[in-house]
Amino acid sequence: MQTIALIAHDKKKDEMLDFVGQHLDLLQECHLIATNTTGTIIKEKYGIEVETMMSGPLGGDQQIGAKVATGEIDYVIFLRDPLTSQPHEPDINALLRLCDVHNVPLATNRKSGHIMLKYVSIENTVVSE
Repeated sequence: MQTIALIAHDKKKDEMLDFVGQHLDLLQECHLIATNTTGTIIKEKYGIEVETMMSGPLGGDQQIGAKVATGEIDYVIFLRDPLTSQPHEPDINALLRLCDVHNVPLATNRKSGHIMLKYVSIENTVVSE
């Protein structure tokens, strides 16, 4: 089972909900991890299981980064708001760096997220055959 981390800045929460809705069939087959607010709204809207960490500004990005570093996460979808300054920007940059260091695919916008999940879907099909 693939593990996918889902993170969305405040102005991207609705976009994340739409994104998850478009990929619900696939995401239900995966182990999902999210920062607290993002995971909570996904669980409430779609009724799917999401393991939640702390809120991003309270350490959730770092918790997900630790899971990336220990090989517990296969993919990260982080819908970032590039137009709003984030008080926890160093934590965000550390998470992005860890994805690069540990060769974990990272999508930072909806289009790259769609491409990533297309790959996950193909990979799951090949494995199940």
